[in-house]
Amino acid sequence: MLRVVVLLKNTDPIVWGEENRERMTVKIRLKRTGMKKAPSYRVVVADSRSPRDGRIIENIGWYNPLTDPSSIHIDEEKALGWLKNGAQPTESVSSLLKRSGILGRFEASKAAAKAASESESAQ
Repeated sequence: MLRVVVLLKNTDPIVWGEENRERMTVKIRLKRTGMKKAPSYRVVVADSRSPRDGRIIENIGWYNPLTDPSSIHIDEEKALGWLKNGAQPTESVSSLLKRSGILGRFEASKAAAKAASESESAQ
């Protein structure tokens, strides 16, 4: 592979030939399914740049607002794994995660990890 480095006075080196790597922002959001005027949703993990009903990374659950009470089914292990890896839930998914108790468990595990790291640094 050809690599060209140009050094300019008082600047960082400019490198051509290396791949530009952008950080992909991952969102946990709703994907609409169902018929017209009868929506149901899948809770999916997707790149934030992809369209609402476009390409997804993983399907982690579903939500049906038409039943009384509304049905929510989210795979807790998958959701916690994605949240720990930095996926950002949208407002609607955040409320679903709160209602199912997953967001509370995530925040508790995050607080416990922070307390453990602070106790290690204090010693």
